[in-house]
Amino acid sequence: MQMTGSDIIVQTLIEQGVTDVFGYPGGQVINIYDSLYKYKDQINHILTAHEQGASHAADGYSRATGKVGVCIATSGPGATNLVTGIATAMLDSIPLVAITGNVPCSLIGKDAFQEIDITGVTLPITKHNYFVNDVNELADIIREAFVIAKSGRPGPVLIDVPKNVQIGKAEYEPKPVAPKAELPKVADDKIAEAVALINQAKKPYIYVGGGAAGLAMGKQVLDFAKKIDACIGCSFMGLSAIPEDEFFLGMQGMHGHYASSMSQNEADLILAVGVRFSDRATGNVSKFATKSKIIQLDPDFSEINKNVLVDVGLVGDVQDSFARIAAACEKSEKPEWLARVRELKAEELAAEKAIAEKQGDALTPKKIMGVINDKKLPRTIIATDVGQHQMWAAQYAKFDMPRRFVSSGGLGTMGFGMGAAMGSYVATGDPVVLITGDGSFGMNLNELATMVSYNIPVVIVLMNNGVLGMVRQWQTLFFGKRYSNTVLSRQTDFVKLAEAFGAKGMRATSEAEFAAAFEKAIKAGCPVVIDAQISKDEFVLPMLPPGGAIDDIIVSVEK
Repeated sequence: MQMTGSDIIVQTLIEQGVTDVFGYPGGQVINIYDSLYKYKDQINHILTAHEQGASHAADGYSRATGKVGVCIATSGPGATNLVTGIATAMLDSIPLVAITGNVPCSLIGKDAFQEIDITGVTLPITKHNYFVNDVNELADIIREAFVIAKSGRPGPVLIDVPKNVQIGKAEYEPKPVAPKAELPKVADDKIAEAVALINQAKKPYIYVGGGAAGLAMGKQVLDFAKKIDACIGCSFMGLSAIPEDEFFLGMQGMHGHYASSMSQNEADLILAVGVRFSDRATGNVSKFATKSKIIQLDPDFSEINKNVLVDVGLVGDVQDSFARIAAACEKSEKPEWLARVRELKAEELAAEKAIAEKQGDALTPKKIMGVINDKKLPRTIIATDVGQHQMWAAQYAKFDMPRRFVSSGGLGTMGFGMGAAMGSYVATGDPVVLITGDGSFGMNLNELATMVSYNIPVVIVLMNNGVLGMVRQWQTLFFGKRYSNTVLSRQTDFVKLAEAFGAKGMRATSEAEFAAAFEKAIKAGCPVVIDAQISKDEFVLPMLPPGGAIDDIIVSVEK
C-alpha cells in the first residue's frame, strides 16, 4: 500500500515490536509527529522536557529490558541535544535507534534554518548511521538499523530523515520482526585451550561484565563457579548480572570491593566474560593480574588484546562458548583458595566496621543503601546518576535479578539518571529508585516535569553533600585540598523544588528519618524526591589512585 514516509517510519517501528518512544517535536519532524498521532493506539510517545532526556530514557528502556530503545528529535539543536545520550549508549554497548528530521534534500548544504550534518556529528559515536534520501529505501533502512543495533556487540544507530522523504510516498508492505544476526561459534580447539587452562588453575576468578549482564548469564556463571570453586567478581557494567551469593565478591577495580580486587590480583586464572578491561577496572595495566593466565570471551574481535594481553581469546557467541567450557571442565574443590577469599572478605568487613565506628550516628551513604536494600522489592531497579553516589550504589546495592542496575559506565554522564529512570519504569512497570547527587540532579532536573506529567513514580534519593563530591575527593587526596569550583554553595531547597514541579518532597538528616521517608515514598504512587543530607567529607573507598595498581589501594583517608 502507498504511504507517506512519516507513516512508513511509524508503521515500521510498530512492525519491529516498538511500543514506546521518547522524543520532542519540532518543525522538521512535525510530519512524523502527525503520524504518531494517527497511530497513537498502537505506539506510545513520551514527551520529555529535553531531547537529552529522551535519549537517556530510550537508553534506560533498553538496559532494563534488552529491547532496542527509540528516541526522536527534530533537526539542528534537537538532533545535537541527542549526542550525549547516543555517546552514553555507545560506550556501554546499549542498543538504541535515534531518528532525527532534517531540512529537505534540496536545502542540504545551504545552511538552511536548523540544518546540521548530524550523521557527520555522530559518526564516531554510533555503530552505524544513515542519511535517507529516498523514501523507497526508508522501511528497509529502519529494519536494518534495528538488526545492527541489537546484533553482535550492541550499540546505537542514527537515522536522519529529510523533510521531503517524510512527505514523499512509497509502497509499504509489513515484514516480520528482523532477528539479530547470529554470532559465529568458537572453534572446538580454542574451547579446548580454555578448558585446559581452567583445569590446571588453583585460584580461578570469573570476571563478568556488561556483556554477561546483557545476556542474563548469572545462573550459568554461578553454577560453574561452584563446580570449580572459583570466586566471581564483576566490572561496574556487570553489576546485577550475578545474584547475591557467597561466591560473588562484587565489583572490582578503582572503587571496587577490596576482597574482589585483591582476589583478582592473587588469582592464577581469570575467565573474563563479556568485559573489556577498561582503565578503571585495571589501573596500571603493566601491573594488572601479573600472576594470572587470562581467558577472554567477547563478541567483538577488537576487544581481544586491546587493553590487556590475554592467553586465550574466544571471539563469537559468548553464551555458547561459556556453556561449552562449563560442560567440558572437570569438577574440582579448592578449599585453600576459598579460605583465602574468606580471609580477604573478613579484612574488607573489618575496614568497613572501623569506618562506620568513626561515623557514629551520622546519615551515611552505606546506611542509606542499607535501608533501600531492606525495603525494596527484588524486582526494583536501581538507577543512578554519576559521581560518588553512583559508586556507593555500586558498592552497597544488592541484586537478585538481572538488568536491575541502570547506570552510565563508559562515558560517566552526569544527568543520565532522570531520563534513564523514566525509561526503565516505562519499559517494565517495576519500581525504580534513582540514586543521585546534588550536582548530577542539577543537570537534568527538568525531567521531573515529565515524571509528574506521566505519573512515573520514581523515588529519587538525592545524596546531598553540597559539593561536587568525586572531584572534591580527588582534590583532597591529590591536590592539596585546593577546592577549585567544587563547593556548590547553592541555596536550592530540593523539597520545595519537588513540590513546585508537582512531585512530593521530603528531607532526611538521620537514618531513622531516611527510613521513614523512604517507606512513605515507595507507597506514594507518584514521583518523590528525598533530600538525604550527608557529610561533604564522605569518601568512596577503597580507591586505586590514578595510574596506580592494587598495591597502591587506599582503604582509609588517614593512611
